[in-house]
Amino acid sequence: MATLTDLGSEAGAALKAAGQTIAVAESSTGGLISSALLAVPGASAYFRGGSVVYTRESRQIWLGITKADVEGLKPLTPEMALAFARKVRDSLGTTWGIAELGAAGPAGTRYGTGAGLSALAVAGPVEVTRLCETGSDDREANMWAFTEAAMELLSEALAG
Repeated sequence: MATLTDLGSEAGAALKAAGQTIAVAESSTGGLISSALLAVPGASAYFRGGSVVYTRESRQIWLGITKADVEGLKPLTPEMALAFARKVRDSLGTTWGIAELGAAGPAGTRYGTGAGLSALAVAGPVEVTRLCETGSDDREANMWAFTEAAMELLSEALAG
């Protein structure tokens, strides 16, 4: 398994080199995306903040997500994740925002989504989204898989 530094080094180096900043909104990864970005020496040059927005209340309070922000969007979709990525980027005035919304397991969600699914999005000079599906209900393994997929997506976005 890759270390947090391994996961964050490519994106961290690209952010530093470009003089750009990032903010994170994550759910089922529980802070691992932020941790991967912060594990890189010199992270203070680019990391502005992150939050684990695991509940509706935390999303409303920390991100200011309103019903209007997500009107017509299905839960756990790339479109919903993109709304969160834009919101966290705008909230902290960063170049980039990254968001993850998922069902790590072992159970699915109240929306009928099974375990092993994460919606990922990066919002910035370019916007990219992705679904990560593991087919597993192993909570910790999914958290790591979702984090790895998020960091790969971020690196792709940063490469333009």
